[in-house]
Amino acid sequence: MQTGLILVGEPMGLLIAQSEGSLDSVKGYDLAVAGAEFNVAVGTARLEHKVTYMTKLGNDPFGRLIVNELNENKIGSEFVSFSDERPTGFMLKGRTSVGDPDIFYFRKNSAASTLSEADVEKIDLSCYTHIHLTGILPALSDSAKKASFALMKKAKAQGLFISFDPNLRPQLWKTESDMVQTLNELASYADLVLPGENEGKILVGTKDAKAINQIYLHNGAKICVTKCGSKGAYVSTAKGENYMVDGYTVKKVVDTVGAGDGFATGVITGLMENLPLDKAVKRGTAIGAIQVMSRGDNEGLPTREELANFQFLSE
Repeated sequence: MQTGLILVGEPMGLLIAQSEGSLDSVKGYDLAVAGAEFNVAVGTARLEHKVTYMTKLGNDPFGRLIVNELNENKIGSEFVSFSDERPTGFMLKGRTSVGDPDIFYFRKNSAASTLSEADVEKIDLSCYTHIHLTGILPALSDSAKKASFALMKKAKAQGLFISFDPNLRPQLWKTESDMVQTLNELASYADLVLPGENEGKILVGTKDAKAINQIYLHNGAKICVTKCGSKGAYVSTAKGENYMVDGYTVKKVVDTVGAGDGFATGVITGLMENLPLDKAVKRGTAIGAIQVMSRGDNEGLPTREELANFQFLSE
């Protein structure tokens, strides 16, 4: 059976500031598409894997822009539905030469926030071997939270390989305790968990990568890979393996957004290709490094040839 990846989440219209400055002072923006799961979908498609996306969009220009981008990137849209009552979410992103850019969301009551258990029941997972979710979808609404759990349970029952990136968005949650409890419970259904060391401090009370991994392995994961920024990533498995995979040196960071999604793309596609786990994680660190050297959330995600050239020149 051919491998295939399904992603579920909220893609959004993205307005990227053309100059540095506060978002209320910028005069011009470039238009693109954003969303953690969308970024992974784009990266996976560029590495020539079968991939599709499940979401709800408004019947509006942003919604049509997103479908056009899915089609242009050869990402399946058979699980995309539209709403005449709810809009497509969008966001503003600032430009900065230091640190992370300013971000402001317009996503409350969006079409994607109405994803529900009923929507999950309708989709056919039989043509897919892998599914990737993040902690963003369950933050959107109570129905989206229920849909996230329904997806996890359905995928697990049907034998899909489940990867989960907590991808914390505290501003979308009512309380931190709800966020922590929900995301840790969702992680218990996953085969692969991909936290960051700073996320570990919030979710499990420690920034120690090995300790974070052990908690998620005890919680039910088969593999946990904690992202450690430019240092690389720490890997642990239920078989007792524990080791560090070094990152790549980046000459100039242009935009930090999307680095974690690039990392997830590398690890997931590596596993889909049956690469040894350390090689899959090394691919993740490479794609994360490539992405931070590019402006935008997913513009830098490489083709197979670009990835090979980068690794050849960097090693």
